[in-house]
Amino acid sequence: MEYIVEKIGMSRTIGKVSTPVSLLKIVNTKICELKDENRAIVAYSNGKSCNKAVMGQQKKYNLSKEFNKFATLEVSNSEVGDQDISPLNEAKILKVSFNSKGKGFQGVVKRHGFGGGPKSHGSRFHRRHGSIGNCEWPGRVQPGMKMAGHTGNVKVTVKNEIVKFDATNGVIAVKGSVPGFNGAMGRIRIVK
Repeated sequence: MEYIVEKIGMSRTIGKVSTPVSLLKIVNTKICELKDENRAIVAYSNGKSCNKAVMGQQKKYNLSKEFNKFATLEVSNSEVGDQDISPLNEAKILKVSFNSKGKGFQGVVKRHGFGGGPKSHGSRFHRRHGSIGNCEWPGRVQPGMKMAGHTGNVKVTVKNEIVKFDATNGVIAVKGSVPGFNGAMGRIRIVK
């Protein structure tokens, strides 16, 4: 089963051993259309404005204006309506997928951990990548060459253990950290 969640932030458990936990809030989703093999089109709110294409989908599925984002998920429901969150009561391990924090264009020292050059005697080689080995053969830059470029904002999936699940508020506390910023929207999938 899959669910849309919002990352609230991090906290810790209080007891004999303090465990860092990430808090995830389950987003209210409506099942719009059932597909084959437990797959369904669901609608949820992401707090942004919608365009005419989304308004057409809202009209097609008789949804209110707040449901302005759509996704295809694996669900346990057998009929259209609110998504059932009861399978989370027995779940132990989740796969959590979020986009990592975007860091924009970064150099090789931050992006790949290069050491850089000497800081003195006018070397002009402080935080640069240096030669990339492009000489006579093969006469081009090889794919996968570690160079400066865009860092972050890629989908990252991690496996986390459930510490606690509050069904009334729809909040899950998972052990450890999950990628993304506070307020980011992502997905969780029950492993076992």
